[in-house]
Amino acid sequence: QVPLVESGGGLVQAGGSLRLSCAASGFTFSWYAMSWYRQAPGKERELVATITRSGISTNYAESVKGRFTISRDNAKNTWYLQMNRLKPEDTGVYYCKANRASDWSTEYWGQGTQVTVSS
Repeated sequence: QVPLVESGGGLVQAGGSLRLSCAASGFTFSWYAMSWYRQAPGKERELVATITRSGISTNYAESVKGRFTISRDNAKNTWYLQMNRLKPEDTGVYYCKANRASDWSTEYWGQGTQVTVSS
């Protein structure tokens, strides 16, 4: 059983939108904070957004502030990343990562989903 499974990636024109999902299984969802990362070709993986286990607090990379929204649905054991006004520089593989709030060393990574934004 894969703990985290991403979906929702694809090809979109600049200015368009996508919503990524990260479905969790096999662990207690509400105990975990979650982050979205992305990795562009030839670049290091970078943190895009985070959300606390309560969902009250969120943080974003400067490059995506005002365009991306991270959220969670505890009833569905799923996190989301709503991406609006996409730019070609948003292209990359997007990964979700879950960290147990009480023990940050306990973490899970998803397998990644490709997002390609054409100009």
